[in-house]
Amino acid sequence: MSDLHNKLRIISHLASMLFARTSQRQRLMGIIVTLFVSMMLLMHHTSTSTDSGVTKSYLSNSLDKLNGFYKETKKTYVSDYTQMTFEEITDALTFKHKSDKRRKEIIKDNMKHYTEFVLTKINEPKTGNLVRGPAEKEEYVLANATLLVLVRNKELDGLIKTITQIEEKFNKKFHYPYTLINDEAFTDNFKKKVEEVASGKIEYVHLTPEEWGTPSHLDQKKIDRAFDMMEEQHIQYGTLLSYRHMCRFNSATFYNLPALKKYKWYWRFEPDTDYYCEIDYDLFKFMEDNDKTYGFTINLYDHPITVETLWRVTMEFVKEHPEYVHPNGAFEWLTNDLQNPWHALFTGGYSGCHFWSNFEIGDMDFFRAEPYTKWMERLNENGGFYYERWGDAPVHSIGLGLFADKSKVHWFRDIGYRHGPYANCPNSDKCRGCRATEFGPESLYTENCMAQWIDYSMVDKDFALY
Repeated sequence: MSDLHNKLRIISHLASMLFARTSQRQRLMGIIVTLFVSMMLLMHHTSTSTDSGVTKSYLSNSLDKLNGFYKETKKTYVSDYTQMTFEEITDALTFKHKSDKRRKEIIKDNMKHYTEFVLTKINEPKTGNLVRGPAEKEEYVLANATLLVLVRNKELDGLIKTITQIEEKFNKKFHYPYTLINDEAFTDNFKKKVEEVASGKIEYVHLTPEEWGTPSHLDQKKIDRAFDMMEEQHIQYGTLLSYRHMCRFNSATFYNLPALKKYKWYWRFEPDTDYYCEIDYDLFKFMEDNDKTYGFTINLYDHPITVETLWRVTMEFVKEHPEYVHPNGAFEWLTNDLQNPWHALFTGGYSGCHFWSNFEIGDMDFFRAEPYTKWMERLNENGGFYYERWGDAPVHSIGLGLFADKSKVHWFRDIGYRHGPYANCPNSDKCRGCRATEFGPESLYTENCMAQWIDYSMVDKDFALY
């Protein structure tokens, strides 16, 4: 029976990959194929009249088809919807809403709209499939997920503060593993202190120069000129090379690290950020069970100078590959031009709206799939991470807004979170320490893009969760 066991193990492995990485329809097809091939294997080992050579050949072909099916479904994110032409995409990305109001009135109206929405009480998403923490750690099957942070040794105190809050609010109930990433080696003291507060297993990753460094094909003189220009214009992080490395790493590299390839889901957090609300359900299983790709808490406008050509480069790519664009993308959110009209003018059409990526929960298979991967190759080739200051937040957001179904992007309105000076503070009995509707100082209201997400990207199904 050893041959049977080996073949069943192969089927089990292929099936597990299918179920973890494909759509609901493809998972159903995978179940049917897996059951069929398993049945044929068992028949082969119990039948005395079947011609063994014919059966082996048939089974081999079935296994090849199952493996090929997995490879086909893994390589692309674009097979489940009707493709758009570039002309249709261009029209969808042309913002058509108009207003006679002055900008100050628009900002005031948008903040009022946002505030009224946030004041609606919420303790948790209103869905019947929330998964609670187990009574015993050993009894719980975790999602294929990790808590992820890019951190340096000198940020230890801020990291301990934030991990302690995440543990108190969430992870002491579930014990998800942590992945800590650094461009330098972690010290023994650093590891000791982290292991004292984290309940999940910890994996430490020391990045290579290839993973954290300036690509060799770029023009150093052009980079220097960009730094000089941003220094003159007082652009935040405008002269920091390490910040460029970080943005490129978080945009185009992290999800393919050897240490992360075994995971599907990640929750990215940063040192010295604050969490205010009890989270009594498994966030990763919420994403899985509700067919979500990405989750965020804060939604802002980016500085247009830092992404001056990002949209133009992206549109050139989309013109060559219109098949990658999802017809239910967040097009109006990406191109709205009423609150900050010069953003779209300066960037060639991009509003600057982005999900603040210092908190994000995402499906790494979206980033590993063909549309995002090919787009990253183009962005890396262009060099805008260094020649300008393309941030990972606008890059993730444009990628999601174009290549993902916007209904699969979730606002975690129930999670109280702060990364100064901005915050997401729900009206919730589970929260302590932040004021409901708090966003930031009034002088920063112009930077809030949340009303635009509510108006242009959320539908009845989304509202029902809140």
